[in-house]
Amino acid sequence: MRMRLLLGLIALIAMHGFAAAQNWPAKQPIRVIVSNTPGSAIDLAGRLVFDQVSKQIGQTIIVENRPGAANTIGIRAVASADPDGYTILVTTSAIAIAPHTHKNLPYDTTGDLRGVIPLGNVSNVMVAPAGRFKSLNDLVAAAKAKPGALSYASIGPGSTGHFSAERLAVTAGFKALHVPYKGSPEAVQDVAAGRVDFFFTAAVPALGMIREKKVDALAVSSSSRSSLLPDVPTTVQAGYPNSEYNFWIGVFAPAATPAAILTRLHDEARKALMKEEVKERLAKLGVEPMDMNREQFDAYFRKEIELNGELIKAANISAN
Repeated sequence: MRMRLLLGLIALIAMHGFAAAQNWPAKQPIRVIVSNTPGSAIDLAGRLVFDQVSKQIGQTIIVENRPGAANTIGIRAVASADPDGYTILVTTSAIAIAPHTHKNLPYDTTGDLRGVIPLGNVSNVMVAPAGRFKSLNDLVAAAKAKPGALSYASIGPGSTGHFSAERLAVTAGFKALHVPYKGSPEAVQDVAAGRVDFFFTAAVPALGMIREKKVDALAVSSSSRSSLLPDVPTTVQAGYPNSEYNFWIGVFAPAATPAAILTRLHDEARKALMKEEVKERLAKLGVEPMDMNREQFDAYFRKEIELNGELIKAANISAN
């Protein structure tokens, strides 16, 4: 009797989940929580894509910014939300860093969340004081000649700029002094003034200073060249295999969300990403395409967590 009741309960739950997936989206707003500040490239990319998704599905989509605590505030809001497809997360590759840099996360990254689709990879460029180094190889040679003498900026421990620099340093075999800043503008200004030797930053905010030759662009940390800086090699192309570090934007949902809803979300977001207007506007933000299906992206994000753990050990980065 107990077994029949248990099986009946399981069947009832499964039927409810199936019905919810079949009816999604019902006539109620969908919340997209962005874990970054309003006006950032991440925020603008999320709004751009989901504005198009809203038009496609004829449904109201409300974008809500929940920045702070290295993205974990926004991530937690979605990790603990009902898995019904009405609360979705837009965040960055920081989601794959936090499990190693924060000792007491208020959620289980891989247990509470599922990757849906990447919105793209943000071009990250290494800038150095104008005329100080002829190339990335020149910088690496200088760093090896005087271990620890060179310094690099970041917008804080655990940031993409921090990890991009450490990935290169570990791969190329040199040591450099980490100098954290409150924001990118201050860091780029200090690079231009020669107070720090290099900085991995999003390409768009640095373009003006690169074009004005106030700083030199030596390499990009991503897997492929940036369309904004086509003449600048990747760190791998410059001769350092396995040195790439990608700063991506992705869409996530609570882990127990029915597969049919996750697939529909992926398909609608991908359809939006294929629109010429959306592609052009993302390109202007420095967001490069990352074409993956739902399963590929979820596996990719989990592998990123593993790789970040290896980097943290190799670079001896401490957790907060």
